[in-house]
Formats: sequence, structure tokens, C-alpha cells
Amino acid sequence: MFTSNPFAELSASISPAVMQAYVVVMIVLVAAGTLFDVVHKGSARYFFQNMRKSKAKGARPLGGGELVSIAVQTVVVDVLASGEFCNPRRRIAHLLGMYGFVLYVLATVVMVFDPSASAIWAQLWWIGGLMVCVGGYWFWFFIRVDVAAEGNSPFRVVKADLFILSMLASATLGLIWAAAGGGVGVLFGLYILATTVLFAGVPWSKFAHMFFKPAAAFEKRVTRADGTAENLPTQTRDDPEQQKRHSMELLQNAPMDMGLGIKREAPRHY
Repeated sequence: MFTSNPFAELSASISPAVMQAYVVVMIVLVAAGTLFDVVHKGSARYFFQNMRKSKAKGARPLGGGELVSIAVQTVVVDVLASGEFCNPRRRIAHLLGMYGFVLYVLATVVMVFDPSASAIWAQLWWIGGLMVCVGGYWFWFFIRVDVAAEGNSPFRVVKADLFILSMLASATLGLIWAAAGGGVGVLFGLYILATTVLFAGVPWSKFAHMFFKPAAAFEKRVTRADGTAENLPTQTRDDPEQQKRHSMELLQNAPMDMGLGIKREAPRHY
């Protein structure tokens, strides 16, 4: 079961050309949905406006080497390692879901377009789907802020949940369908339905945020490097200049761990 290509066995009932056309249509829907999201939300316009504002504020010009270094840091820290998450549980769940989804989709494309693909692709498909399920269900039932911190029911669903729920449904139904022997049937129909909702629902879900977040992380690092820092304070509490701003001598010489009572309880939110 873990080494056989379920899509190759499906070719006895459905033409491989039909399956390949379906994959191409899903890719086109993701691209079109992302472009629609960019236009609808004005994301690209927002980033370009911020760049113009930074130059107008007399931002320090960055050289090509600095920009390349910032881009590398963005990819390694913010994208590959999900460095924006301070909560380790949240980061692990996100990494499981992210890398699992990449393996799951990549292996699906390979097996659909190459029915004779090596058994390793079937194994990667299973591993990716299981990673999506572990990370996704862990997040849904135990880490979500409205469940873990606000006490809401884990079965409460809002519009913003379309992406995570359709991704979980696609991976879960796909694994169950393959474990049940594959073929055309109710499970396959549900699997295709969930997958179609996942990729066709980009304009109404958070799917496109995986493309926006790297751009936002890069811009954030650039503004810190050029000195504009998105109009946010750049001095930290341990900075001597920041300490001098306090009118009370007690605060000027206060230890860095003073006032951390609120952090004695580990946060269970984002």
C-alpha cells in the first residue's frame, strides 16, 4: 500500500490525460486566485507604496549585497524555519503542515504525470499526507487561539478556516481512499471535491498568504536595515539611550528581568 501508486491503479477507470488535465487546471486556479487576491486586497500596491514612503523618509540606501543577504535570511529564517512563530508548538505544527503539504502536492503531480514513477514517490505522498494531518489536527484541536486561549469549541468554523479545513480534508480523504484500495467510488469523489475546494477556493481562503508572507518578511527586514523600521521604535529596553529616557533613576538602572510577572505563565496563543 505504501509503495504503490494509487493514481496508476486509477488509470484503469479514468484516462491519465483526464487526471493530468485536472492537475493543470488546479495549478491555473491557484495562479489565477492568487492574482485576484493581489488585485482585490491591493497587496502589491501596498508594498510599492511602502517602498516609496521609505525613500521619501530618507531611508539609507541598501547595496545589492545587503539585499541579497536580507533575501537569504528571509528564505532561511522566515520561510524554511518559520522564524516568525515564537511559540514552539505553533512552529512545529506549522512546519509539519508546510513541508507535509509540499511533499503531498509534489508527489501527487509526479505520480499523476508518471505512472511508472519510483516507489519512493508513493512513500513521500504518504509521509506528506500524514505530516499534514498531524500538524493540521494538532493545530486545529489544541493550538488555535480561539480554542486554546478563548475556550471556544474546536468545531466552530468561520470563513477564514476554509484553507486549513480543505487541506485537512484533501489529505485525510486521499489517505483513506488509497488505504481502501483506490479506484472510483464515493471516497474518490469526496477526495476530488475537497481537493477542488482547496485549490479553487484561493480567493476566499488563506491559501495565498503563503506567497504574501515571504514578501512581507523581506520588506520588514529591509525597513529595519534602511532605518525606517515601519515607523516602529528601534531602541530596545537594554539600549543605554532607551534607559536614559526614563525620568526615574530606578527604571534607568533596573535589571532586564524586572517586570516579567506576566510572563511567568507560558502563553498559549500566537
